[in-house]
Amino acid sequence: MQFEQAKPFLANNHRAVVNTLGASGGIQSSIVVCGAYQEYMAFVSIRGRSAKIRNLRRNPRCTVVATSADWRNYVVVEGEARLFDSTNTPAEELRQKLREVFKVCGDGTHSDWEEYDRVMLQNEAVVVLVTPERVYGLLR
Repeated sequence: MQFEQAKPFLANNHRAVVNTLGASGGIQSSIVVCGAYQEYMAFVSIRGRSAKIRNLRRNPRCTVVATSADWRNYVVVEGEARLFDSTNTPAEELRQKLREVFKVCGDGTHSDWEEYDRVMLQNEAVVVLVTPERVYGLLR
């Protein structure tokens, strides 16, 4: 499967689990809300100091499994993550990326974008873009 084929599914199915490698070598799984952003699987980690972000800083390899609400259809994206946060992204660019990824992850618009911006900055939120290297799943 090509990532292009998965995009229509990801436009309507945002429940996902991201799997990263922990410091001890074990797999760490986290529930995320995901979507297709440009040519990437994308999600936002609201807490920049979460285990998944610490793991991705150490090793950017990850797997994201997006599933339908009934668990009957799914897409798996394996690849390398790029992290965008206040340490490596200009403030205005990060603010825009956070909003754009929020929108593609199924939430559409926010009732108060200024509040959203403030909370994301306060929590050191991170935009995660995964380059699809291997894409597979079951779409019926």
